[in-house]
Amino acid sequence: MLFSEFNFSSQIEKSIKESGYIEATQIQERVIPLILDKKDVMAKAQTGSGKTASFVLPLLTLLSKNKNDNKAKIKILILTPTRELTLQVANSFNIFSKYLDKKVRVVSVIGGESIGDQLLQIQKGCDIVVATPGRLIDIINKKQIDFKSLEFFVLDEADKMLNLGFDEELDSILEKIPKNRQNLLFSATYPEKILSIASKISKNPIEVSIEFDEQIVENIEQRAIKVNMENRSSLLRYLIKSMKLEKVLVFMANKRASDNIASKFRKYGFKADSFHGDLEQDERNYTLNEFKNKKIDILFSTDIAARGLDIDDITCVVNFDLPRSPSDYVHRIGRTGRAGKSGIAISFITYENSEHFSLIEKRCDIKLEREEISGFELIGIAPKKEKGKEPIKGKRKSKKDKLREQALKEKKDS
Repeated sequence: MLFSEFNFSSQIEKSIKESGYIEATQIQERVIPLILDKKDVMAKAQTGSGKTASFVLPLLTLLSKNKNDNKAKIKILILTPTRELTLQVANSFNIFSKYLDKKVRVVSVIGGESIGDQLLQIQKGCDIVVATPGRLIDIINKKQIDFKSLEFFVLDEADKMLNLGFDEELDSILEKIPKNRQNLLFSATYPEKILSIASKISKNPIEVSIEFDEQIVENIEQRAIKVNMENRSSLLRYLIKSMKLEKVLVFMANKRASDNIASKFRKYGFKADSFHGDLEQDERNYTLNEFKNKKIDILFSTDIAARGLDIDDITCVVNFDLPRSPSDYVHRIGRTGRAGKSGIAISFITYENSEHFSLIEKRCDIKLEREEISGFELIGIAPKKEKGKEPIKGKRKSKKDKLREQALKEKKDS
């Protein structure tokens, strides 16, 4: 379906054409008409599916029909799990609204930046607030934000938000906004928590589901390369040079590993940097802009970059370390092959992670040939698994405690 068939206003059409949008993705084709028809929507779609435009364009259309010339009042609230996604959604509203007769005022509300500046922008008057839950709660507690005129509520990347432990914040926000509103919920997966929160947000949403294999696999060449743990770095350098890769996103297990390998690659003459939650917000913004503008060719990142980064033309995603969960694998590789373009996703398979990758394949319903690169073959034998010692009661953290600590860590990153 072409974007011209949605019958958007000439001003929005102009911004769509400037952005290079011609044909709608599956999620856009199915969700846009429902939003324009003022239906509540609960949509399941993986990263890279074009979901941001699927709600930004129709919401701007509905907003522009309001001819009220008085001071701008908050009509649209979008919640996202990370600072980067918040900034990108806000930017999308700015891009697609720039030719509208009435200027649309958008405010981003995130941690890591001055709360005073954000409060000032809100008090000057705005139409749209895009926020992370934690910072929005801070502003709500100061009693300096008014949601009385709110008409549209969007929960973006809902499963990620709940994984980060934002359940209580979300409940608090729902108590502060009008009950009579149009609700849009987007999530990559539907765990039990999502179904529970969805029932609080909307009673009868129309469900839309776009499956992983429909939208991503056909655009991404997935490869699994066997290699010894200690040879992954040299193999990566070889692949980047031999394949002439220019914009590469490499996923690492943790922040320290990201910093260390980026430093090593710079010593080898590569334009590389690291990206993770320990960076200050201005550092995060700067690093992403450098990567977007091709001043950095290789970005080594934790899973903070697995969702919410709208960066064009990433040629290759590399799983230097495998993700913990199969759903994270889908999000990671979805950073390439976006908007109908082709991409490459490479996973390094070692003796230590081979079984885990088999689980990822099973859960994602894929089966990849395990290849080897001449000069980097997997050698030796698989190390025997040592049976762990009996846990000492009361001395070891429970799985629940570990999950809670991990959620708090990731929540801090956002």
